Amino acid sequence: MHGGALTGVRVIDLSRVLAGPMCAQILADHGAEVIKLEPPSGDDTRTLGPPFNAAGDAAYFSALNRGKQCISVDLRRPGGRDILETLLESADILVENFLPGTMEKWGVSYDGWMKERFPRLIYCNISGFGSDGPLGGLPGYDAVLQAMCGLMSVNGEKASGPTRIGVPIVDHMTAYTALTGILLALYKRQSTGLGQRVEATLFDAALSLLVPHAANFFESGNEPGLLGSAHPNISPYDRFTCKDGEIFLGIMNRGQFHRFCAVIERPDLQSDPRFLDNALRIEHRPALRAEIESSLKVLTRSDLCERLMRNGVPAGPVNSVSEAFEQSHARHRQMKLERDGYQGIGLPVRLQQTPGTPGASPRAFNADAVSVLDAAGYSAEEVQRFVTDKVIPVTLTFGSPQNS
Repeated sequence: MHGGALTGVRVIDLSRVLAGPMCAQILADHGAEVIKLEPPSGDDTRTLGPPFNAAGDAAYFSALNRGKQCISVDLRRPGGRDILETLLESADILVENFLPGTMEKWGVSYDGWMKERFPRLIYCNISGFGSDGPLGGLPGYDAVLQAMCGLMSVNGEKASGPTRIGVPIVDHMTAYTALTGILLALYKRQSTGLGQRVEATLFDAALSLLVPHAANFFESGNEPGLLGSAHPNISPYDRFTCKDGEIFLGIMNRGQFHRFCAVIERPDLQSDPRFLDNALRIEHRPALRAEIESSLKVLTRSDLCERLMRNGVPAGPVNSVSEAFEQSHARHRQMKLERDGYQGIGLPVRLQQTPGTPGASPRAFNADAVSVLDAAGYSAEEVQRFVTDKVIPVTLTFGSPQNS
């Protein structure tokens, strides 16, 4: 079998920026047909550069919107609701991440309209905080949630202070949380025939990332703090300096520690009373670090990591982004996608029978308006009326549909 597990599923993507578009892109990579409806100003990520691609869109946008047909619709206008309603006739999923209350203001809310009109529809709402509670309805961005939900408080070193994690981890987690909810709802629909509302919030997703820090605090009452690259519950589990750069050691148990000591020719460490078990190694963490780095400073990281891994000790070089994708294993796993005019990250999950495939290259703004509206049954005259009424922009693209 070829193609994706979601072939035949149709998605309307009203989302912008990261969490929603990433969720919809994953659906597209696994076979879903995704129609992206952008506001007249376009998805904000089209402008978040440099760098920009040949079409003038930021690379940021291209990372999150492959495999989608793109059309711009002004949902504030009556004609916009008409287009959305027509597209929903054959849709299985809708993804949106407007501020709570926005869809209701436009007269296209789930409760009171979509739920009754399209009972099989799975409606996924992504927001910062949800629609109710002390912070309900307020805007939320990844870094703000990292700060509010304690992630920054455990990321960084004494010299740096609390530090934002270098990738938008909360947005990523929210995208996968939303994806999980959508797939759960699709499975449930098989038995009930009914869709349902799925909610994912950055606030909940951020708090869910506090493992094991929250559990440690709940049990001990001790406030977690900055550990740099170290782990609060494991040692040695940290970044260390070699002769030609840094590596990360991930030593979880006694056997791994003993094998590590053998590889670096320090059998004395495994019998040292300060380092006999994990709890003692945590208690004497600074002393252990000093002993390890005194041995690693004369070793090259590639050779050391190779020998450690072959002996069952998790270790890896601290690579740059370019070095990460240059790894032979990254090529083997097809995690860098390269084709004419597009480079992207490959699929992180593989299904044996329905593996999916990275979707078509991201489309220019409003590029598919004509084909999407034509497929929805609108005549050329009706499309022109939408342009006249400013429901869709005048930048219509006539030509062949997107190619894989």
